[in-house]
Amino acid sequence: MRDAIAQRRTVAARNARRPPLNILLGMLQLSIPRQALKEWKIQMNELTRQSEPLISEWITVDQPFVDRFADAILDHQFIHVEPERAKAEGPYGGTIAHGFLSLSLLTHFTHSALPLPAAGVVEVNYGFDKIRFLAPVPVGSRLRGRFTLVAEEPKGGGKLRRFAVEVEVEGMQKPAVIAEWLVLVVEGEN
Repeated sequence: MRDAIAQRRTVAARNARRPPLNILLGMLQLSIPRQALKEWKIQMNELTRQSEPLISEWITVDQPFVDRFADAILDHQFIHVEPERAKAEGPYGGTIAHGFLSLSLLTHFTHSALPLPAAGVVEVNYGFDKIRFLAPVPVGSRLRGRFTLVAEEPKGGGKLRRFAVEVEVEGMQKPAVIAEWLVLVVEGEN
């Protein structure tokens, strides 16, 4: 009981030292050249009018890539990192990528699918809603991201964008991942 109380006090003290969101947003305020900001806003307004998804370039997920990800997150389950054992004992006929690897690639996919933010505009990962891992990703597969902007609303000193996202596996009908991704966009002062 005393350990639980001490732990709660430690967490409360740590949280008390964290600045609230509005202060963090203020710290992100940067000077943005007016023309660059105007052009970026035009691109983003066009994006909100489009009903077609924006699609990234393909990326191959090979075994060394999966192994490095396993090292980073300390998940060395054999279905990810032991090809011979995964083929002999696993349910997928070989190694598969971690679900979180597929999800984490969304940031990479944005670089080729979405307009780059203007200088001084900061896009912050705000979280996810409704994440589902629908299909395994066999090692050696090619993946790409599909993004559809479904909503945008004011949030603090910025805008909160909600994207419907999919991680597609080349040659498969079912996507590996579907989710709603929340991205907070903070513009600097003009």
